[in-house]
Amino acid sequence: MGKKFYFFLVTLVSLFLFTSCGSKDSSKSTGVKDTLIVSDGADAKSLDLHATNDSASSRITVQIYDGLVGQDENMEIVPVLAESWERPDELTTVFHLRKGVKFHNGEELKATDVKFTLDRMKASPQVGYIIGSIDRVEIVDDYTVKVITTKPFGAILSHLSHPTAGIMNEKAVKEYGEAYGQHPIGTGPYKLASWQSGDRIVLEANPDYFLGEAPIKKVIFRPITEGSNRTIALETGEIDIAYDIEGLDKDRLRNDNSVLFIEEPSLGIDYIGFNTKKAPFNNIKVRQAIATAINTDDIIAAVYKGSATRANSLIGPKVFGHTDEAKAWEYNVEKAKKLLAEAGYPNGFKAKIWVNENQARRDIATILQAQLKEIGIDLTIETLEWGAYLDGTARGDHEMFILGWVTVTGDADYGLFPLLHSSCFGGAGNRSFYSNPKVDKLLMKARNSVNQEERKELYKEVQIIAQEEVPVYITAYKAQNVALQKNIENFKLKPAGHHRLYGVKFKSN
Repeated sequence: MGKKFYFFLVTLVSLFLFTSCGSKDSSKSTGVKDTLIVSDGADAKSLDLHATNDSASSRITVQIYDGLVGQDENMEIVPVLAESWERPDELTTVFHLRKGVKFHNGEELKATDVKFTLDRMKASPQVGYIIGSIDRVEIVDDYTVKVITTKPFGAILSHLSHPTAGIMNEKAVKEYGEAYGQHPIGTGPYKLASWQSGDRIVLEANPDYFLGEAPIKKVIFRPITEGSNRTIALETGEIDIAYDIEGLDKDRLRNDNSVLFIEEPSLGIDYIGFNTKKAPFNNIKVRQAIATAINTDDIIAAVYKGSATRANSLIGPKVFGHTDEAKAWEYNVEKAKKLLAEAGYPNGFKAKIWVNENQARRDIATILQAQLKEIGIDLTIETLEWGAYLDGTARGDHEMFILGWVTVTGDADYGLFPLLHSSCFGGAGNRSFYSNPKVDKLLMKARNSVNQEERKELYKEVQIIAQEEVPVYITAYKAQNVALQKNIENFKLKPAGHHRLYGVKFKSN
């Protein structure tokens, strides 16, 4: 009886472990690990490329979709669905598609899908600005398309490498209609298997992928909002990869020999935004007073733990068009008080700042709250769920907010145009609702130039003006990081932060 009870108990415990750890890789029982569990700080908002442009969504969609072109680790343009292209004149780019590429629903990629995708993208309020310079897309034959811009556009290939420019299947989009964001169909190395909102997104390897089937057969994305919980989940083996390790956890994992911690410069910034359509933030001196009252060094030390550098512009040194001549705001409490008095607020005022559940942003808001109290500003912090946060700031419901931006293309057009041009109010990027006709003209002129030196000069002027008028205050140029189990190989950080998992695999035992 004792022996029988022992085996019964072992079986019961084993069953409990199996069911309670359902998020873990069930293939461990066979000794062949083929499920990768990845954790980010937020769930995807939508898997419809034209419905959103947030990082959490893009980190998943880059596994599902391919674009005409892409970027390698050095930000150089490389062929993807287009095997070649040529530019017969300043306005026209002709793309030659790969033949035999299949969408996840079995349909073959055709030029009609490319035209449908780019036309739909251009019409999107969320991402249309990315390819706003495109006038029309013409079908030459089943495997050849012409992309024609209204004016010369020097960054056309960089913009077509953006994750939101992935090619969709026309039939699938029309079939699913408004529900398409939960039923994405691309040509990428992984396809959607299931999505339990707020819990996990499960991807399965595409066996017909044109570059060959991915070595890892299943990828599970789990949103874990609290950074410390992501760290714990990695340490306990509950997850394999953790994105965006925060605060003291970075040092903890750097010194943990059981995991691999990778940190590299990124193309990203964090910023404090002001709704310039609402008083008192429609007053430039109020914004300048706040910029002067912020001690960025405290934020870099306390929040980024030194993994960031002071910023003087919306775009960092790794981005084409960056200038050192734009002004970085200097911390000076007395000057800030004087500016606030000149603005008509000698005794300060009350205001609200929005953040999402991101711990680093909440920490920045707490530091900011203390610093602005020194000049009489009573700041209340409100934390919103990610989807509600994006929707609310797109509508302009906020007063102040904290957000990030990544110049995904590596070109100043993408780093400046969405955040500053008046055509991009709200969800397209300009959540400060900033409008300056001169800046609009400079940005359009730079966008339509193919003279790279001229573009640099135009972008320099834009950066100087934006720093002076402060629609957003840049807290830092960020480094990016990831922590992963040591049995993972071939993982590479993408400078833009949208890490493709194709080719990642587990080391052999």
